[in-house]
Amino acid sequence: MRRYDPCTILRILAVSCVVWPAIGQGRTVVDMAGQSVTVPDHPARIADLWFAHNAVTIMLGAAGRIAVTNDLPPTRPWMYRVAPDLYRATGVVGMVPNVEMLRHADVDVAFVSSDSPALEPMRRIGLPVVQAGFTDEASLRQAVALTAEVLGDPQAHEVAGRYVAMLDATRDRVAAAVSDIPEGRRPRVLHIQSLVPLKIDGTHTIIDDWITRAGGRNAADIPGNMHPVSVEQVAAWDPDVIIFGGDAGAFDPASAQWAGLRAVRAGRVYRNPVGVFPWDRYGIEYPLQLLWTAQTLYPERFVKLDMIGDTILFYHDFFGYDLSHADAARILAAKGPDSAP
Repeated sequence: MRRYDPCTILRILAVSCVVWPAIGQGRTVVDMAGQSVTVPDHPARIADLWFAHNAVTIMLGAAGRIAVTNDLPPTRPWMYRVAPDLYRATGVVGMVPNVEMLRHADVDVAFVSSDSPALEPMRRIGLPVVQAGFTDEASLRQAVALTAEVLGDPQAHEVAGRYVAMLDATRDRVAAAVSDIPEGRRPRVLHIQSLVPLKIDGTHTIIDDWITRAGGRNAADIPGNMHPVSVEQVAAWDPDVIIFGGDAGAFDPASAQWAGLRAVRAGRVYRNPVGVFPWDRYGIEYPLQLLWTAQTLYPERFVKLDMIGDTILFYHDFFGYDLSHADAARILAAKGPDSAP
């Protein structure tokens, strides 16, 4: 778990006597942690303080309402290409912003991950804070619906409905192609989040979710995200397939520690696509991740799947952005935009 500077928390608590401006009656929503939160009827200025959630807000047509974000251009170049309104937002590092900055930005609702360290400091000053974290496909759906409810406009609800319908269709499409594969014949897949230090994603994660739905088995038998492991542990698992996160670092298949692995010997080592958000993490591009993984594991069963075309269509339908063929190819290769917009 990430540690936060105690001084930062104390500075925030020092201004906790400040009362947030009244926002009227508003509406009450129940967030992902089961907490009732009163939010403005039509929140105009949002602090989006969970990295993965910014893409949800953008998809639902509210990019221009993000006033504060912790997603920054150097780490999310496609996000800023698709939603240039973010350049007008105040960028913050980390998940615990200075509350005086939030006041200056006239924020009237904040989205955070579940159990965020920013939760209590912002609650103390009366800012409506909505926990919108999700951990698997089911909670992703809930987070999309919750966000549309908080945004409070017909467009957000319309897009959320289309997204869920498309997700259903994608899941059914993949399931129809892989459901007949016996468990014992499904490849064991290891997802490596980072090479230095070496970290993997285990069970009870959204990564485990898409591996399983795409017809694989998670080679890691330990729970949790970004779990530190040794090279010896990876060798003991000896996966059939290795998928590296887009920013996992440079990989040398000829190095002594990797060359003997079954996946490396078979040439089944892949780099995960990265778009508005890394597809493999907790992002709205989960349907594309599901398709890409299924085709990666079973190319013979997905011969007609055009990942370039599906990526272009997704960005048009859900981000309102027209990718070129070259743009889509760069996303699939985990590369950023080739030039400034």
